[in-house]
Amino acid sequence: MNPSRASVGRCLALAWFGLAWPGSSLAALPSPDAVRAAAEQAVHARFDLPGSRVVVQAQPLAPRLRLAPCAAPLRAVLADAVRPAPRLSVPVHCPQGGGWTVRVQVQLQLFRPVLVTSRPLLRGDGLRPADVRAEERDVTRLGYGYLDNLDQVAGRTLARALPEGSVLTPAALGGRRMVRAGDRVQVVARLGDIVVRADGVALGSGDNGARLRVRNESSGKVVDAMVHAPGVVLALP
Repeated sequence: MNPSRASVGRCLALAWFGLAWPGSSLAALPSPDAVRAAAEQAVHARFDLPGSRVVVQAQPLAPRLRLAPCAAPLRAVLADAVRPAPRLSVPVHCPQGGGWTVRVQVQLQLFRPVLVTSRPLLRGDGLRPADVRAEERDVTRLGYGYLDNLDQVAGRTLARALPEGSVLTPAALGGRRMVRAGDRVQVVARLGDIVVRADGVALGSGDNGARLRVRNESSGKVVDAMVHAPGVVLALP
């Protein structure tokens, strides 16, 4: 067989099976799967942190997209400023001279343990460890934020009522309690220009302006009072 015809025949056979002649530029043609894999790997590298579970699915490339050969490994990096979202646009770059960049659309699910209410709670309720539990949720769907640490809710009250199973968000929390049930407080009673102070024990909890019951430590009498400051309540008539 003529050597040139043999070479042509081998090249055609290799091309038919998706292979490339050694040293030819066909070996460096990036496949759509390789581009998509580079995008998925970049998302994993950015968000796959301890305690997280990442599910990534790159979307197919445009059918008409034609990429030039790339001898260098594909590069895809997500900046630290990129926040988790259900859909991300990931740039994949051919880093050689005169290389190209294509953006790949990626679907992201980022599961992390977040705090949810373990029972129905009312506005003004204080939060105790028994009131919340950790559940794995896709945080890309939690547009209002979330809380994931009990220290974030210690001593806080609810700004609004929440049904059981609600994700706790920063906006759902009010201020910290100025007075807790069982605290020793100073009871201030005003009678005209006269101010009387006594030591008491709070029988309820609340923030500034909250009403609660207080027991006078000396007399044992229980009175209605209003929280005025941390550790201070005003006796109500």
